[in-house]
Amino acid sequence: MAKQTVYPIKKLVNLTEEQASRITDFRFVHRLQSENEAIRRLIEIGLDASAKSSGEDQA
Repeated sequence: MAKQTVYPIKKLVNLTEEQASRITDFRFVHRLQSENEAIRRLIEIGLDASAKSSGEDQA
């Protein structure tokens, strides 16, 4: 039986060298095993901050 994907939706994102470097730094500071996990966490941090600044309720 095939392993079920936890993250079935894939997105392609273009980054500057500085953004890629900052993601790599974040990954190592937080001891994350993959760059994908670092990107997911940074997206969550950004979405949470955006929701707080606009007064939206968080799910």
